[in-house]
Amino acid sequence: CYAGATAITPNRKELGEAVGRAVFGDDEIVAAARELISAHGFDFVVATRSEKGMSVVGSDDARHIATQAREVFDVSGAGDTVIATFALALAAGADRVIAAAIANAAGGVVVGKRGTARLTVEELTGALFRSHGPIAHKDAILDAAAAARLVATWKDEGLSVGFTNGCFDILHAGHVSLLHAARSQCDRLVLGLNSDASVRRLKGPGRPVNDEHDRACVLAALASVDAVVVFEEDTPLALIEALKPDILVKGADYTIDQVVGAEIVQKAGGRVVLVDLVVGKSTTGTIGKLRAGSTN
Repeated sequence: CYAGATAITPNRKELGEAVGRAVFGDDEIVAAARELISAHGFDFVVATRSEKGMSVVGSDDARHIATQAREVFDVSGAGDTVIATFALALAAGADRVIAAAIANAAGGVVVGKRGTARLTVEELTGALFRSHGPIAHKDAILDAAAAARLVATWKDEGLSVGFTNGCFDILHAGHVSLLHAARSQCDRLVLGLNSDASVRRLKGPGRPVNDEHDRACVLAALASVDAVVVFEEDTPLALIEALKPDILVKGADYTIDQVVGAEIVQKAGGRVVLVDLVVGKSTTGTIGKLRAGSTN
């Protein structure tokens, strides 16, 4: 009755029953899926494989998508969640591998809940950030409201959330070192990024060199950064109040009483961490070298 369907989504056991033999390994999954494609005219098969993730098999290609390791409380409704998410992603224009990766992340969330549970956008977004799968890093660039929802989801999962901020105009080794140190203090790191207008007010009319979109894209691509939020104000105080991070990180060129938002975080039971800076590295210094024609 499924002949001619775009795709079917059997689990491993159902796939084996459909071809009349047990299937276990990648090669067996692919061979069985292609038998069904040939016999029934499917475009492709998405085989769900419990803790081994899922396999997306076409006539000429196959991709195996690993699942994320997490504690399983209840598998009730997980299959329905996977199918619904996969269909929605396909309908929205995602290719079949991306759609499967999104569906795989969705299934991973619901098995971590007790009973038949719904999946929220924020939970799925968080799962996709954690997976580091074929989801574009630009999806980590959020507005303040979306970031606040994501932070709340992370906290509900028992994860600690850190926050740091800056202009990050011309990315250099000092920036990377600071972000790496910040991420080592927490499970998830949100970076508050000064907008172009904010940078001009702070640094002068010749800045920034790179606009906020480019700066955000570069920063979101770093493994140390889980989310980037551009803010328009001169300081990130309002953003810190909205996100309520557990840990606030700045460079050791500040004292704790100089760190914007320190009092808010500490009153909520969080902590402020000052990390050592890489000596001699700054965007201002880099710009000076460029103007002087120096590479030293």
